[in-house]
Amino acid sequence: MLILNRREGESIKIGDDIEIEIVSVSGNSVKIGISAPQEVSILRKELYDSIISENISASMVNLGVNLEKLSELKFSLQPSEENINNKK
Repeated sequence: MLILNRREGESIKIGDDIEIEIVSVSGNSVKIGISAPQEVSILRKELYDSIISENISASMVNLGVNLEKLSELKFSLQPSEENINNKK
């Protein structure tokens, strides 16, 4: 992790396309401005973590449903004793 000291009005460049500017400092609060291309997603970390968590939960629900359906399919494809006896 890179740690830098910046004052109000100063900025940081990340690559050629991203600039982070310290807009204001008041007590424990720092306002920053971020200039980046539209295709770059910018989210607060707590929102990003929440989205990741929701995506994992949703995939688990879908996985559970899919496993249940696969189990049903496996059961329906297993030959019954009646079908086995008829083939003999």
